[in-house]
Amino acid sequence: MKLEYQGQEQITASTDAVWTFMSTPDTLGSCLPDVKEVVVHDATHFDAVVGVAVGPVRGRFKFKLTIEPDEAARTLKVVAIGGGMGSAVDLVANAAISGEGDAAVLDWSGEAVVHGPVASVGGRILDRQARKLVTKTFENVRTRVGGA
Repeated sequence: MKLEYQGQEQITASTDAVWTFMSTPDTLGSCLPDVKEVVVHDATHFDAVVGVAVGPVRGRFKFKLTIEPDEAARTLKVVAIGGGMGSAVDLVANAAISGEGDAAVLDWSGEAVVHGPVASVGGRILDRQARKLVTKTFENVRTRVGGA
């Protein structure tokens, strides 16, 4: 099952602060909903273990993530590959950071392909849960980068 999303987030912080936060594995990883563990390997690679609940299917997913930053353009790409409970997820997310003063704008898009039992719970349930995860991730970013 393929899921695609895009949006724009307003963050009350400087673009420099948002860029630094979003392009750093440990801070970005800490914003994942129900994150259990983040292991940073270097400036662009980290692993994350997150709790997942989609309908009756609950468990932990392990991901290998790569951040591909372009500081000059203030864009970044995040690639996540992983899974759990017999399911697999491949995710690619892109973000562009702009704005002035303490009014950063984060334009983002993401595409995920889900295989296995999690995908079999049904499109509407999976879509609703994915939207909740995206919303919670950006709530966490706004809270943490604003407090940084």
